[in-house]
Amino acid sequence: MTFDPRNMQIIVTAELKANNNASGLILASASPRRREILCRLGVPFEVETARGVDEEAVRGEGRTVAMRLSTMKAESVRDAISRRETDSKPIVLGGDTVVAVGEDPGDVLGKPADPDHAREMLRRLSGRAHTVWTGVTVIPERGDALVEVEATRVVFRSLSEAEIETYIATGDFEGKAGAYGIQGAAVSLIEGFHGCYWNVVGLPLERTARLLSACGLVVRRGCECPSHPLQRGGTGCGRPIPCLPRRREP
Repeated sequence: MTFDPRNMQIIVTAELKANNNASGLILASASPRRREILCRLGVPFEVETARGVDEEAVRGEGRTVAMRLSTMKAESVRDAISRRETDSKPIVLGGDTVVAVGEDPGDVLGKPADPDHAREMLRRLSGRAHTVWTGVTVIPERGDALVEVEATRVVFRSLSEAEIETYIATGDFEGKAGAYGIQGAAVSLIEGFHGCYWNVVGLPLERTARLLSACGLVVRRGCECPSHPLQRGGTGCGRPIPCLPRRREP
């Protein structure tokens, strides 16, 4: 496939609707990016925002934080549904993405509070590799939650203060882990990545498809990650992610 990030909205066919009528799907996220990614799988779904999840209270390494927050969001929505007077028990999908520049809790970068916080994050990312972790939790109609995590290694170019200021002026940093989105203006700051492109956007496509399939949903499969022009690993979604060396400046 040829990579085209604009090809986000995929029409849900009558066949997919018929095959998925038995189970409803709820996306426990307010993120428009996760909604767009989930549309690519062709599964009918509704959106319900998780309530009462304190993201700042969860500490740990990137992998742990992403998995824990994705579970907390999914459980929040599942619990809200269970309190209603309804017999419906939909499948609930939760996701959370964090950026980590190291293994310590202080190395996890969430969403910036303001432009100055975003500048600080971009300076930490400049000229080095970091890992984007996305936790994915699927709570089926019956049984235990399925929880997995995806990692993508991303390398930033060495950024000048002028480049950082130009990017900050776009406002693209707002609401994004690590103060950037690979699908937006920040693409010019990135030297390359190794792994799943959609994981950096907010939801690993193939991993999510496998988890939903395990719950009985029929999804459209296939990902063009390997053909992305910034792909440096060539493996795309759901494969082992090696550590990339820090870029050496001449």
